[in-house]
Amino acid sequence: MTIGLTALVERYLTERRTLGFQLRSPAYSLRSLAEYVRRTRHRGPLTLEVMAQWARLDSHASVDPRTWARRLKHLRSFTRWMQQFEPATEVPDDTIFGRLPERQAPHIYSPDEVQQLLAAARDLGPSPGLRGLVYETLFGLIASCGLRLSEALSLNIADVDLRRGLLTIRRTKFAKSRQVPLHPSTAKALGRYRWTRDVAGASRDDEAPFFIGTRGRLFGKPISVHQVDNVFAKLRSELGWINRGMHHAPRIHDLRHTFVVRRILLWQQQGIDVDEAMLALSTYVGHAMVTNTYWYLQAVPELMAVAAQRFESCMPELSHA
Repeated sequence: MTIGLTALVERYLTERRTLGFQLRSPAYSLRSLAEYVRRTRHRGPLTLEVMAQWARLDSHASVDPRTWARRLKHLRSFTRWMQQFEPATEVPDDTIFGRLPERQAPHIYSPDEVQQLLAAARDLGPSPGLRGLVYETLFGLIASCGLRLSEALSLNIADVDLRRGLLTIRRTKFAKSRQVPLHPSTAKALGRYRWTRDVAGASRDDEAPFFIGTRGRLFGKPISVHQVDNVFAKLRSELGWINRGMHHAPRIHDLRHTFVVRRILLWQQQGIDVDEAMLALSTYVGHAMVTNTYWYLQAVPELMAVAAQRFESCMPELSHA
């Protein structure tokens, strides 16, 4: 069962990625499950009992059933897919650890926290060296453009047009590409990094990665998500932020959420019609549906006032209906 499960996990991931899904978190969970099955020497089809036992063993040692429920959720599509090979495979549902909210409120970074993160990244050793500038620029780009981490790490030299101030994001989460205009200050920061990167001897070929590893044989190679996560976790621990989100701690992805929230708040302050501007924002950040962008109005405390104001503006019309 162990070898078969591991092989089936990889086959499933390959098929789904061919369809445009990146599956970073589900891939981690499925490989972890396969390793758990191997370690416990389970034989036979996957059962709810086995999957529930695995879900309780998350890396943060959480005792929160919601955390376990989120882990199980990553298995649902895979277990349905598995039933074509092993019909007795069971599919986990909400009855095991309770119903899970679709999305949890993120940690919205204050401007000071973003500055603290960039400063701490800048000081990463060794010094002198390129490593600190790589991470300062990477985190700064995500914060200023609302990119997904995977999108930023997938950029190559040809994708970063500093002359026109434009990024090309290729084959994103939903197998679509889009162009992202840059603020002049962001383009300037990217230009400074690009110059330093090139002077250090990294490849300038169009297909070369824009963000690169800097140590030994990894110099000039693409940076992995795992590497960035480890660096961010270290910086987060050093900075000691107080978590204001519903996840276990502030995350890199919350920089993207912060970008969306700050943009909507700015529009409100400027008197811009949020509803008219929402489609443009949804396109900019690469949401598949504009409803994904509207989610922030009901789920993020900072935007509840915006939602309330929109409701109040409709009240006169409702009262005369």
